[in-house]
Amino acid sequence: MKPPKAKKTEKILEVHGDRRIDNYFWMNERENPAVTQYLEEENAYCDFMMKDTEKFQQELFEEMKSRYKEDDQSLPYFFNKYWYIVRFETGKEYPVFSRKFETLENEEEILLDVNILAEGQKFFEVGSVAVSMDNKLMTFSSDNMGRRIYTIQFKNLETGEILQDQIANTTGKAVWANDNRHIFYIRKDKNLRAFQVYMHELGTDSSQDVLVFHEKDDTFDVNVFKSKSLEYIFISSSSTVSDEQRFIPADQVLAEWKIVQPRTKDLEYSVEHFGDEFYIITNADKATNFKIVKTKLSNPGIENWKDVIPHQKEVLLEGFEIFKNYLVLEERKEGLLQIKIIDSQNNTSHYLPFSDPTYTAYIGLNLEFDTEKLRYGYTSLTQPSSTFEYDMKQRTTKLLKQQEVLGGKFLAENYISERIWAKARDGKKVPISLVYHKDTKKSAETPLLLYGYGSYGHTVDASFSNVRLSILDRGFIYAIAHIRGGEYLGREWYEDGKLLHKKNTFFDFIDAAKFLVEENYTSPKHLYAMGGSAGGLLMGAVVNYEPELFNGIVAQVPFVDVVTTMLDEEIPLTTGEFDEWGNPKKKNYYDYMKSYSPYDNVEAKNYPHILISTGLHDSQVQYWEPAKWTAKLRELKTDSHLLLFKTDMSSGHGGASGRFESLKEDALEYAFLMKVEKLT
Repeated sequence: MKPPKAKKTEKILEVHGDRRIDNYFWMNERENPAVTQYLEEENAYCDFMMKDTEKFQQELFEEMKSRYKEDDQSLPYFFNKYWYIVRFETGKEYPVFSRKFETLENEEEILLDVNILAEGQKFFEVGSVAVSMDNKLMTFSSDNMGRRIYTIQFKNLETGEILQDQIANTTGKAVWANDNRHIFYIRKDKNLRAFQVYMHELGTDSSQDVLVFHEKDDTFDVNVFKSKSLEYIFISSSSTVSDEQRFIPADQVLAEWKIVQPRTKDLEYSVEHFGDEFYIITNADKATNFKIVKTKLSNPGIENWKDVIPHQKEVLLEGFEIFKNYLVLEERKEGLLQIKIIDSQNNTSHYLPFSDPTYTAYIGLNLEFDTEKLRYGYTSLTQPSSTFEYDMKQRTTKLLKQQEVLGGKFLAENYISERIWAKARDGKKVPISLVYHKDTKKSAETPLLLYGYGSYGHTVDASFSNVRLSILDRGFIYAIAHIRGGEYLGREWYEDGKLLHKKNTFFDFIDAAKFLVEENYTSPKHLYAMGGSAGGLLMGAVVNYEPELFNGIVAQVPFVDVVTTMLDEEIPLTTGEFDEWGNPKKKNYYDYMKSYSPYDNVEAKNYPHILISTGLHDSQVQYWEPAKWTAKLRELKTDSHLLLFKTDMSSGHGGASGRFESLKEDALEYAFLMKVEKLT
């Protein structure tokens, strides 16, 4: 079977006197039958070329699925007289939301069985579930397209009746006022930006809902939430580099919204309430790695902020949790997360002890103020996800729940994790986390999969994966490159990988890969790379820069047509991205973007084996970016390596819905890697 050949229709794009010719621009015509035909032809070609792996894919899928406990459930948490649980039933794809009154021994009350709602749907996802303060009513939101546009519905928990109230085109989140009659929710604009907060009164038509706040700056989006104390409702308006928070008492829906601190460029802050004060995490006063301040509710502006936890140059403050007698901090030092307990009564402090060379630790769900018990989570490349309860007074730890790995084959001691440091071309040290089976030898013949992201300050920490065991047990080393653009080594690590420093992200990844080769972990013949979304941009850039360095690439929902997308403010989410990538309407940003944009820099040369995936309804990265990139690679590449493109015609950015359906995507990717490895 010959690979598909997309038609070429010349489109001249001219900006700043620079002409770009895009022969595949027509692919953004979602309703054009020729577009659907091309996507289906690529799907058919992918299926044909991977047909010899079908049995293996099924084996991988069953293997991955068998490690999960099918009738698993979440750790119960107590809130407002009830224990809440999310559980799964054997043979079913979707969760069941339930609760038990006061004690776990009481009879279960099913709030929502998503399996029933999802019947007959190709895609179905619940966005959120929220119960009113009197425990009698519930909101739930759902999306049946994968575009992250949710419809909010209401349920009477006393009668089980689904009420007539329906609110379409929302982010899915609903926040109950304390009167049990009103909710606050967020609408999206035509570009899918969260831009308006509305108030809905139960029993009224949504057309009569009251507009509470309209964010007119298209580089900002909005969120709405309730404080841990349940006393205040906040509207958060945020861009990449600025925040503005406003609030009302949760029992006064008609109160005037007050602003904590008006937005100021490059001032970031978020708020929590305790007593008569707000606690605020912020980068004010050049606190690059953030600090915590507090201020009185009556006059919360920045001029009244008083330091509680000062800025530390070597420690990134990522979050905090307030208790009556304790303040708990999430700190990141030299890339590793630490949890610090501060006793407010005697002003002493200590850290929780963690031993793995690379790991993830985080503050869990803690809904009570007056307690000495802290829930926290921990996982590493060799240790399944666990939730612990820590007594902050007695300093004792109790394991509450650990992710079960079924199948009888997994033993943590059979796997080895490491953290090593690669030298980047500008002298910076790039951390790399690795895991492999103890029987896997490091050598030039060893296959290694290197994962990366490196954008938005998002850090990919070292965590356990049930799925990953399938390649570790088959002799692969798995590695994560903690490259610039993430915040692994603090806020400056992020700042040095964005805007006009974006290429540091790509070069860090390349230099990390070369270091792994130099240190004899693998060789270019057995080196593979994977990344999704902005990590897909990373994949596209590195194969343009160093096509001979990798044997194979997996690019998931890749953001690869950077210039065209960032010039089109009609595309969802573009305007909010200017602080991350720059605005190409300014020539310096345009020139810089064009110099690395994967689609614009495809050349007539050899490329590695490549698997590209997307979802037709993707709201984050539109399907036509990977489609155009595939077509251009097919046209220009000079090798005979595999180039496969798979579109899920019924999903969005997050892939297939359902608990196990997404494992089929993992199975395809791993089968691709194994197939390519055998071809070597």
